[in-house]
Amino acid sequence: MNPIPSDTPMPAAAGTAIHTRIARGIRWSSRGLDRFSPAVSLLFRLWIAAIFWQAGLTKIASWDATLYLFNYEYSVPLLPPELAAYLATGVELLMPALLALGLATRFSALVLFLFNIVAVISYPTLNEIGLKDHQYWGLMLLVPLCFGPGLLSLDALIGSYLGPKRRGARH
Repeated sequence: MNPIPSDTPMPAAAGTAIHTRIARGIRWSSRGLDRFSPAVSLLFRLWIAAIFWQAGLTKIASWDATLYLFNYEYSVPLLPPELAAYLATGVELLMPALLALGLATRFSALVLFLFNIVAVISYPTLNEIGLKDHQYWGLMLLVPLCFGPGLLSLDALIGSYLGPKRRGARH
């Protein structure tokens, strides 16, 4: 049983102490989670890069099958099928490498995001599971696109080397 009735007001000092302890706990938790942020950013980049990289490797492993698919299955708008096959393969091999390294991260994430949309548009017989996969990949690409590569990236290394003095020297 609670010895203090619920209608008894708490002393102001007790309320302040509780608020202070809660605020400290939130700050401590936030700092702890901040330490994991670079690793989570790296994980997202590597995960989504591996998906597109594997698709590119599959295309070059069987180039005749790739050309067949681009000629008879995919309907890439505005491009001849053979050119679309070459461009798609190039995008799926170059952009994931940049994304994984964290080099030109936002650019490579944007290219892959748009490429993902074109892939969905170009393959009208994509089943429900395939469509869900593309939706997940699109959402995963939004993380590096919107939040950047994180500290474990070549972009961050280059940024730290350039520093604010060299970046601001253009003015």
